[in-house]
Amino acid sequence: MERQIRSQVQEAADAAVSRNATDPVALDVSGRLALTDAFLIVSGSSERNVSAIADAVDERLGASGVQLKRREGRGSGHWELLDFGDLVVHVFNEEDRSYYGLERLWRDCPVIPIEQQAAAS
Repeated sequence: MERQIRSQVQEAADAAVSRNATDPVALDVSGRLALTDAFLIVSGSSERNVSAIADAVDERLGASGVQLKRREGRGSGHWELLDFGDLVVHVFNEEDRSYYGLERLWRDCPVIPIEQQAAAS
């Protein structure tokens, strides 16, 4: 996987965690999908939190020059998808993430390591 995509995954994960996203998981789906190279899956604790996480990821990657191609689920509070082309970010509320189980569906794909940022005190 390209270094640029790994960098985007890390930047998106950092932005999500800055808005209290939990359980970030990144998967290299490039060997199974022609449409994208990586998924980042995170959880939010409430409807507002899901939207705040998605907004933070969009803003951070946009500031880095990564263009958002499509955004789905905005305002639903249950799930938002941000499609940046090479990276697709899924922001779920905790219950829906468990129900849809993307990690189970894509369990054959390699996990992309994410460096966890130290919590601010």
